[in-house]
Amino acid sequence: MPELPELEALSERMTEVLEGHALGGIDVHGFSALKTFEINPKDLEGIVLGGISRRGKYLDMSLSPYRILFHLSQGGRVDIETPPKSTKPRGSVVRFRFDGAPSILIKEFGTERKAAWWVLRAGDDGPLEKLGPEPFDEAYEELVMTGADRRQLHTFLRDQRTVAGIGRGFADDILHAAMLSPLAKLASLDEAARRTLVEQTHKVLIEATERERERTGGLPAKMGDRFTIHNHYEDPCPRCGTKLEHVSYESREVVYCPACQTGGKILADRRMSRLLK
Repeated sequence: MPELPELEALSERMTEVLEGHALGGIDVHGFSALKTFEINPKDLEGIVLGGISRRGKYLDMSLSPYRILFHLSQGGRVDIETPPKSTKPRGSVVRFRFDGAPSILIKEFGTERKAAWWVLRAGDDGPLEKLGPEPFDEAYEELVMTGADRRQLHTFLRDQRTVAGIGRGFADDILHAAMLSPLAKLASLDEAARRTLVEQTHKVLIEATERERERTGGLPAKMGDRFTIHNHYEDPCPRCGTKLEHVSYESREVVYCPACQTGGKILADRRMSRLLK
Protein backbone atom coordinates (compact mmCIF):
# COMPACT_ATOMS: atom_id res chain seq x y z
CA MET A 1 0.00 0.00 0.00
CA PRO A 2 1.36 3.45 -0.84
CA GLU A 3 2.35 5.29 2.34
CA LEU A 4 3.28 8.84 3.31
CA PRO A 5 6.48 9.22 1.23
CA GLU A 6 5.00 7.84 -2.00
CA LEU A 7 1.79 9.83 -1.67
CA GLU A 8 3.47 13.07 -0.61
CA ALA A 9 5.75 13.02 -3.65
CA LEU A 10 2.87 11.95 -5.92
CA SER A 11 0.68 14.83 -4.73
CA GLU A 12 3.50 17.23 -5.60
CA ARG A 13 3.91 15.79 -9.09
CA MET A 14 0.18 15.90 -9.74
CA THR A 15 -0.13 19.48 -8.50
CA GLU A 16 2.76 20.56 -10.71
CA VAL A 17 1.02 19.47 -13.91
CA LEU A 18 -2.64 20.04 -12.98
CA GLU A 19 -2.91 23.10 -10.74
CA GLY A 20 -4.82 25.91 -12.44
CA HIS A 21 -6.47 23.62 -15.00
CA ALA A 22 -10.23 23.10 -15.09
CA LEU A 23 -11.69 19.66 -14.50
CA GLY A 24 -13.04 18.68 -17.89
CA GLY A 25 -14.84 15.50 -16.88
CA ILE A 26 -14.98 12.48 -14.60
CA ASP A 27 -15.32 9.02 -16.12
CA VAL A 28 -16.54 6.59 -13.45
CA HIS A 29 -15.49 3.03 -14.30
CA GLY A 30 -15.96 1.29 -10.94
CA PHE A 31 -19.12 2.59 -9.28
CA SER A 32 -18.65 0.62 -6.05
CA ALA A 33 -15.52 2.65 -5.25
CA LEU A 34 -17.50 5.91 -5.01
CA LYS A 35 -18.54 6.25 -1.36
CA THR A 36 -20.68 9.41 -1.55
CA PHE A 37 -23.93 10.05 -3.39
CA GLU A 38 -25.14 13.47 -2.20
CA ILE A 39 -23.08 15.36 -4.81
CA ASN A 40 -23.11 14.45 -8.49
CA PRO A 41 -19.48 14.24 -9.67
CA LYS A 42 -20.53 16.05 -12.86
CA ASP A 43 -21.25 19.15 -10.74
CA LEU A 44 -17.48 19.56 -10.39
CA GLU A 45 -16.82 19.79 -14.12
CA GLY A 46 -15.46 23.17 -15.13
CA ILE A 47 -13.99 23.97 -11.69
CA VAL A 48 -10.31 24.94 -11.64
CA LEU A 49 -8.08 22.69 -9.56
CA GLY A 50 -6.51 24.49 -6.62
CA GLY A 51 -4.00 21.75 -5.90
CA ILE A 52 -3.60 18.22 -4.59
CA SER A 53 -2.42 17.50 -1.06
CA ARG A 54 -1.98 14.48 1.18
CA ARG A 55 -3.49 13.65 4.57
CA GLY A 56 -2.46 10.31 5.99
CA LYS A 57 -2.82 7.82 3.14
CA TYR A 58 -5.46 9.93 1.38
CA LEU A 59 -5.00 12.30 -1.55
CA ASP A 60 -7.10 15.47 -1.44
CA MET A 61 -8.04 17.22 -4.68
CA SER A 62 -9.14 20.83 -4.07
CA LEU A 63 -11.97 21.94 -6.38
CA SER A 64 -13.58 24.76 -4.39
CA PRO A 65 -16.29 24.68 -3.14
CA TYR A 66 -15.78 20.92 -3.34
CA ARG A 67 -13.02 18.42 -2.72
CA ILE A 68 -12.34 14.89 -3.92
CA LEU A 69 -10.61 12.44 -1.58
CA PHE A 70 -9.25 9.13 -2.71
CA HIS A 71 -7.64 6.23 -0.89
CA LEU A 72 -5.68 3.71 -2.94
CA SER A 73 -5.70 0.91 -0.35
CA GLN A 74 -3.45 -2.08 -1.05
CA GLY A 75 -3.76 -2.43 -4.81
CA GLY A 76 -4.61 1.06 -5.99
CA ARG A 77 -2.28 2.90 -8.34
CA VAL A 78 -2.26 6.20 -10.23
CA ASP A 79 -1.37 6.95 -13.84
CA ILE A 80 -0.64 10.50 -14.97
CA GLU A 81 -1.69 10.13 -18.59
CA THR A 82 0.32 12.25 -21.01
CA PRO A 83 -1.24 12.60 -23.51
CA PRO A 84 -4.73 12.06 -22.02
CA LYS A 85 -6.38 8.73 -22.87
CA SER A 86 -9.98 7.65 -23.35
CA THR A 87 -9.67 3.87 -23.08
CA LYS A 88 -10.86 1.89 -20.07
CA PRO A 89 -7.94 -0.31 -19.01
CA ARG A 90 -8.32 -3.36 -16.82
CA GLY A 91 -8.81 -2.47 -13.17
CA SER A 92 -9.77 1.12 -13.94
CA VAL A 93 -11.71 2.84 -11.14
CA VAL A 94 -12.09 6.45 -12.29
CA ARG A 95 -10.45 8.91 -14.68
CA PHE A 96 -10.24 12.65 -14.05
CA ARG A 97 -9.88 14.64 -17.28
CA PHE A 98 -8.45 18.17 -17.18
CA ASP A 99 -8.60 20.84 -19.87
CA GLY A 100 -5.19 21.30 -21.48
CA ALA A 101 -3.44 18.96 -19.03
CA PRO A 102 -2.83 15.24 -18.41
CA SER A 103 -5.59 12.96 -17.17
CA ILE A 104 -5.42 11.14 -13.85
CA LEU A 105 -6.39 7.46 -13.92
CA ILE A 106 -7.05 5.63 -10.67
CA LYS A 107 -6.83 1.87 -11.10
CA GLU A 108 -6.65 -1.13 -8.82
CA PHE A 109 -4.79 -4.42 -9.10
CA GLY A 110 -5.79 -7.65 -7.37
CA THR A 111 -9.18 -8.93 -6.26
CA GLU A 112 -9.86 -7.07 -3.00
CA ARG A 113 -11.32 -3.92 -4.61
CA LYS A 114 -10.85 -1.61 -1.62
CA ALA A 115 -9.76 1.56 -3.40
CA ALA A 116 -12.28 4.32 -2.69
CA TRP A 117 -13.07 7.96 -3.43
CA TRP A 118 -15.36 10.61 -2.01
CA VAL A 119 -16.91 13.78 -3.47
CA LEU A 120 -17.40 16.23 -0.59
CA ARG A 121 -17.99 19.88 0.14
CA ALA A 122 -14.79 21.72 1.00
CA GLY A 123 -15.54 21.86 4.74
CA ASP A 124 -16.46 18.18 5.03
CA ASP A 125 -13.55 15.99 6.15
CA GLY A 126 -15.39 12.70 5.61
CA PRO A 127 -13.03 9.79 6.38
CA LEU A 128 -10.25 12.19 7.42
CA GLU A 129 -12.08 12.87 10.69
CA LYS A 130 -10.91 9.53 12.10
CA LEU A 131 -7.21 10.11 11.40
CA GLY A 132 -4.62 10.73 14.08
CA PRO A 133 -1.87 13.36 13.81
CA GLU A 134 0.75 13.36 11.08
CA PRO A 135 4.19 11.97 12.04
CA PHE A 136 5.67 15.48 11.90
CA ASP A 137 3.00 17.01 14.16
CA GLU A 138 3.86 17.87 17.75
CA ALA A 139 0.93 15.70 18.82
CA TYR A 140 2.73 12.59 17.55
CA GLU A 141 5.90 13.45 19.47
CA GLU A 142 3.88 14.11 22.61
CA LEU A 143 2.07 10.79 22.24
CA VAL A 144 5.33 8.87 21.94
CA MET A 145 7.14 10.74 24.69
CA THR A 146 4.37 10.21 27.25
CA GLY A 147 4.83 6.45 26.76
CA ALA A 148 1.26 5.78 27.85
CA ASP A 149 0.25 3.56 24.90
CA ARG A 150 0.66 -0.11 25.82
CA ARG A 151 0.47 -1.58 22.33
CA GLN A 152 3.34 -3.15 20.41
CA LEU A 153 5.37 -0.64 18.44
CA HIS A 154 4.54 -2.06 15.02
CA THR A 155 0.82 -1.96 15.81
CA PHE A 156 1.11 1.54 17.28
CA LEU A 157 2.79 2.95 14.17
CA ARG A 158 0.34 1.36 11.73
CA ASP A 159 -2.86 2.51 13.44
CA GLN A 160 -4.12 5.43 11.36
CA ARG A 161 -6.16 6.69 14.31
CA THR A 162 -2.90 7.03 16.25
CA VAL A 163 -0.58 8.42 13.59
CA ALA A 164 -1.60 8.91 9.96
CA GLY A 165 0.45 7.88 6.95
CA ILE A 166 2.62 4.98 8.14
CA GLY A 167 1.91 1.41 7.04
CA ARG A 168 3.62 -1.96 7.21
CA GLY A 169 6.59 -0.99 5.10
CA PHE A 170 7.74 2.12 6.87
CA ALA A 171 6.86 0.69 10.29
CA ASP A 172 9.48 -1.99 9.54
CA ASP A 173 12.04 0.54 8.34
CA ILE A 174 11.46 3.02 11.18
CA LEU A 175 11.84 0.39 13.89
CA HIS A 176 14.96 -0.99 12.21
CA ALA A 177 16.47 2.50 12.09
CA ALA A 178 15.56 3.03 15.77
CA MET A 179 16.97 -0.43 16.68
CA LEU A 180 13.75 -1.36 18.47
CA SER A 181 11.88 -4.66 18.48
CA PRO A 182 8.61 -4.49 16.53
CA LEU A 183 6.92 -6.40 19.35
CA ALA A 184 8.19 -4.18 22.18
CA LYS A 185 5.49 -2.11 23.84
CA LEU A 186 5.72 1.66 23.75
CA ALA A 187 5.02 1.82 27.49
CA SER A 188 8.09 -0.35 28.16
CA LEU A 189 10.56 2.05 26.49
CA ASP A 190 12.70 4.45 28.46
CA GLU A 191 12.81 8.12 27.56
CA ALA A 192 15.92 7.78 25.38
CA ALA A 193 14.34 5.00 23.32
CA ARG A 194 11.14 6.99 22.89
CA ARG A 195 13.15 9.99 21.73
CA THR A 196 15.01 7.79 19.26
CA LEU A 197 11.70 6.51 17.89
CA VAL A 198 10.50 10.06 17.21
CA GLU A 199 13.80 11.07 15.61
CA GLN A 200 14.01 7.99 13.39
CA THR A 201 10.37 8.31 12.36
CA HIS A 202 11.19 11.76 11.02
CA LYS A 203 14.52 10.76 9.48
CA VAL A 204 13.23 7.67 7.68
CA LEU A 205 10.16 9.42 6.27
CA ILE A 206 12.09 12.51 5.15
CA GLU A 207 14.74 10.44 3.37
CA ALA A 208 12.12 8.18 1.78
CA THR A 209 10.15 11.18 0.53
CA GLU A 210 13.29 12.59 -1.06
CA ARG A 211 13.85 9.27 -2.84
CA GLU A 212 10.25 9.24 -4.04
CA ARG A 213 10.69 12.72 -5.50
CA GLU A 214 13.10 11.15 -7.99
CA ARG A 215 10.21 9.29 -9.62
CA THR A 216 8.32 10.66 -12.59
CA GLY A 217 4.70 10.06 -13.55
CA GLY A 218 2.23 8.28 -11.29
CA LEU A 219 2.65 5.27 -9.03
CA PRO A 220 4.10 2.15 -10.68
CA ALA A 221 2.33 -1.20 -10.54
CA LYS A 222 5.04 -2.67 -8.32
CA MET A 223 5.85 -0.62 -5.24
CA GLY A 224 8.22 -1.26 -2.36
CA ASP A 225 11.48 -1.21 -4.32
CA ARG A 226 13.00 1.44 -2.03
CA PHE A 227 12.50 0.03 1.45
CA THR A 228 15.49 -0.61 3.70
CA ILE A 229 14.33 -3.92 5.22
CA HIS A 230 10.63 -4.30 4.39
CA ASN A 231 10.22 -6.96 1.68
CA HIS A 232 13.83 -8.03 2.31
CA TYR A 233 13.24 -11.12 4.48
CA GLU A 234 16.36 -13.37 4.50
CA ASP A 235 18.53 -10.65 2.93
CA PRO A 236 21.51 -9.42 4.97
CA CYS A 237 20.81 -6.52 7.31
CA PRO A 238 22.18 -3.35 5.68
CA ARG A 239 23.60 -2.28 9.05
CA CYS A 240 25.25 -5.44 10.44
CA GLY A 241 24.92 -8.16 7.78
CA THR A 242 22.79 -10.52 9.90
CA LYS A 243 20.07 -12.39 7.99
CA LEU A 244 16.78 -10.53 8.31
CA GLU A 245 13.97 -12.51 9.94
CA HIS A 246 10.21 -12.05 9.92
CA VAL A 247 7.09 -12.64 11.96
CA SER A 248 4.33 -14.02 9.73
CA TYR A 249 0.67 -13.26 10.21
CA GLU A 250 -2.24 -14.41 8.04
CA SER A 251 -2.12 -11.46 5.65
CA ARG A 252 1.15 -9.68 6.41
CA GLU A 253 4.66 -10.02 7.76
CA VAL A 254 6.91 -7.96 10.01
CA VAL A 255 10.58 -7.90 8.98
CA TYR A 256 13.32 -7.21 11.52
CA CYS A 257 17.00 -7.78 12.28
CA PRO A 258 17.60 -10.04 15.30
CA ALA A 259 21.04 -8.58 15.98
CA CYS A 260 20.01 -4.93 15.74
CA GLN A 261 16.51 -5.06 17.18
CA THR A 262 15.85 -8.03 19.47
CA GLY A 263 19.19 -8.82 21.11
CA GLY A 264 19.63 -11.89 18.91
CA LYS A 265 16.22 -13.36 19.73
CA ILE A 266 14.17 -14.90 16.90
CA LEU A 267 10.57 -13.85 17.38
CA ALA A 268 7.86 -16.51 17.21
CA ASP A 269 5.93 -17.01 13.97
CA ARG A 270 2.36 -15.97 14.77
CA ARG A 271 0.77 -18.34 12.26
CA MET A 272 2.58 -21.36 13.70
CA SER A 273 1.77 -20.26 17.26
CA ARG A 274 -1.95 -20.40 16.45
CA LEU A 275 -1.65 -23.90 15.02
CA LEU A 276 0.09 -25.19 18.13
CA LYS A 277 -2.58 -23.92 20.55
